[in-house]
Amino acid sequence: MLKTQPNFGAGSPAPLRAYTPGDDFYDLLIDTHRGLDDDTSRLVNARLVLLLANHIGDMAVLREAMAAARHGVTPETPAP
Repeated sequence: MLKTQPNFGAGSPAPLRAYTPGDDFYDLLIDTHRGLDDDTSRLVNARLVLLLANHIGDMAVLREAMAAARHGVTPETPAP
């Protein structure tokens, strides 16, 4: 079952701002792409998707995640 609600562990303490663990993830993701051109950034995203998919390893969850990610982004294409 795909988890779509926030599911991050405890974040690092931030003395000046009240970060949530999701904010920590977002900051890490942005830092991962910092300084990369568009093509290299897309390559990093593709590698990250494959690494995380391998870590999840459950085809049912991956199928559900892919459908959720695509939902509302592109028009549905009828099957041939």
